Amino acid sequence: MFPKYESIKKAVNEKVVAVVRGSSFEEAIAVSKAAIAGGINAIEVTYTTPQVRKVFEALIDEDAVIGAGTVLDSETARDAILNGAQFIVSPNFDENIAKLCNRYSVPYFPGCMTIAEILRAVESGCDIIKLFPANQFEPSFISSVNGPLPNVRVMPTGGISLKNANAWLDAGAVAVGIGSDLTKAYRQNGASAVTELAKQYIEQTGGDKR
Repeated sequence: MFPKYESIKKAVNEKVVAVVRGSSFEEAIAVSKAAIAGGINAIEVTYTTPQVRKVFEALIDEDAVIGAGTVLDSETARDAILNGAQFIVSPNFDENIAKLCNRYSVPYFPGCMTIAEILRAVESGCDIIKLFPANQFEPSFISSVNGPLPNVRVMPTGGISLKNANAWLDAGAVAVGIGSDLTKAYRQNGASAVTELAKQYIEQTGGDKR
């Protein structure tokens, strides 16, 4: 199996992707490792994190699929791939990022909000569409998309919590992206709180068993 499809399969099977946006690289490393300890094995580290390369370096030996988030251009995408990113995520669709990721067989999950954006992304080879920000939609939006575009796989991100994660998955989401919950838990109660919260997400969503 090609690495691209291995990364996609793992992200989808996990059902939960932790979006880690650290105020420092130390915080991002701590949150990521704590989330992995809690059973979340798909981690998206955003490029808004200071000295983000140190985060990739620290996570390289973890038993998890590690991706790069908030990637705004192809230059950043290439930097992320060279530093070990196994998938690329952006808040919008960028054709040049799609081309570069296709060139290196790395999955690209672009943020989209409209059918037109989703169709452009799919036609450019994107296997999973990040519905972002998901808090602007209801879970039923997925069935509205899958009516005319049944092959589109959607990962809502933004505003996902323990309260609504299963509603999105039951509506057809292939996975959900979570982030602020984990960071908030870390800042309030440390790494152990992140691990406990991650366990709750995995237990609730079923992770690799759903």
